[in-house]
Amino acid sequence: MRVAIVGGGGGVGASAAFNLLLAGAHDVVLVDRRREMAISHALDLEQVLELSPGGSIRDGEPGDVAGADVVVLAGGAPLKVNTTRLAYLEDNAAIVRENLGWIPDGWPGVLLMVTNPVDALVTWARRRTGIDRRRIIGYTLNDSLRMRTAVGMQLGVAPGRVEAWVLGEHGDATVPLWDRIRVDGEPVTLDPGARAAAAAWMGSWYRRHVALDSGRSSTWTSGLGIARMIGALERGGDEVWPGSVVLDGEYGLSGVAVGVPLRLGPGGVREIVAWDLDAEAAAGLAHAARVVGGVADDLDAQPSPA
Repeated sequence: MRVAIVGGGGGVGASAAFNLLLAGAHDVVLVDRRREMAISHALDLEQVLELSPGGSIRDGEPGDVAGADVVVLAGGAPLKVNTTRLAYLEDNAAIVRENLGWIPDGWPGVLLMVTNPVDALVTWARRRTGIDRRRIIGYTLNDSLRMRTAVGMQLGVAPGRVEAWVLGEHGDATVPLWDRIRVDGEPVTLDPGARAAAAAWMGSWYRRHVALDSGRSSTWTSGLGIARMIGALERGGDEVWPGSVVLDGEYGLSGVAVGVPLRLGPGGVREIVAWDLDAEAAAGLAHAARVVGGVADDLDAQPSPA
């Protein structure tokens, strides 16, 4: 599979490339405004192939995007101390606008959006490009992984044993599914104190992270998650992934992208999985859609650069 990582000179893009090469036969090209960073990572990753052969890695240019089966949009404005991913909206929309210009009409691949605010940018990209909604997917897996960590901490359970899911917006309008928690495949209900503690840990994660002013995002988690989702796009299967996709009647919502359960395969989203949501979760998902739709509408209202 040919994968072009736009923003491949950054931490998330380079981490995704590293994990793709470890996974096997992927041909990866790193595209970045800072060409020297893409070249640097490519030179380094060439030696990864000595330990995990089968793929290829090189730096590239915008013209390489058109030949990719999957394009990962991971570029973004520099991280800064703030309280919401919406702080990057205008700067990152300008970057995504430029990146979308590299995708030709009729391109048959899958666009994996990682740039934040991801749900609004997926919605906006779908409106701007007309690419089939099932071929534009927003990366939101980290929310569910953080919920699993938080639940495991409350239950004293080792990592990897918890199954838990977060839908909605990748931001303040997240929708944790408290009634779908499982440990070793068995349903588990948190008591009110444990649920409140887990929710507080999850809800404060982003603010605690950016307050460190480290200038880096969740590089390692995102890179591994992106690579595994691309693997699912290649092979298909029954595995369920949380991801942001523009809805068309699913969950009673239309014309806006929010995180929902998906099955992936060649060509993008094979199925938007219909889960029965309780009243709290259904209301939360509808609220997330209103938030995301409003942000995307604001982007549509902005004049395009001359």
